[in-house]
Amino acid sequence: GKPVAIDGFHVNGQFSCMLCGLGFDAKVAHDFARQPRRGLTTYIKQVVKNFFSAKIYSFELTTNDRTFLTDAYFISIANSNQFGNNFTIAPQASLSDGLLDIVIVTDQSKLSLLLQTLKQIRGKNKLQTGAIEEKKKGVIYFQTDQLIIKNLSKAPLHIDGDPAETPKKLKIVIKEKCFRLIVP
Repeated sequence: GKPVAIDGFHVNGQFSCMLCGLGFDAKVAHDFARQPRRGLTTYIKQVVKNFFSAKIYSFELTTNDRTFLTDAYFISIANSNQFGNNFTIAPQASLSDGLLDIVIVTDQSKLSLLLQTLKQIRGKNKLQTGAIEEKKKGVIYFQTDQLIIKNLSKAPLHIDGDPAETPKKLKIVIKEKCFRLIVP
């Protein structure tokens, strides 16, 4: 293989190379970490269990040009387009574009949550360019090189799938081409 320079990012100074999340996916990561067995089956069981008890969390987000409030099941900050197992969360994400892809799944019915999530993983939700269009229901999907999130409801956090301490405020900054990855 050959080495290729790729981006990473910092979450309150902690390095991340792929993605981090607040809310539902982080709750799943926390619960999965406590399970005696690993693997996809155990992970899916945690997703299903948590889906029916999923909470809405309140956040204040600040990008380079604006601040907005949102209530959401989860926020994913992605450098890579996948969670793993070919489960796409940010279809336009690139490891070397100098941008983070932000996916916010807002407050909505559980049926709508399921449908919107399926739409997102199939790459059907469009990346928003220009001003961020706030939605009361659905998915907000945009790119930025930095983000501040006030975690108003103390949503759980994961960094690259590992459970992390829940902060009140997150400062997330892209680190362009900060390490090399060997690619085939």
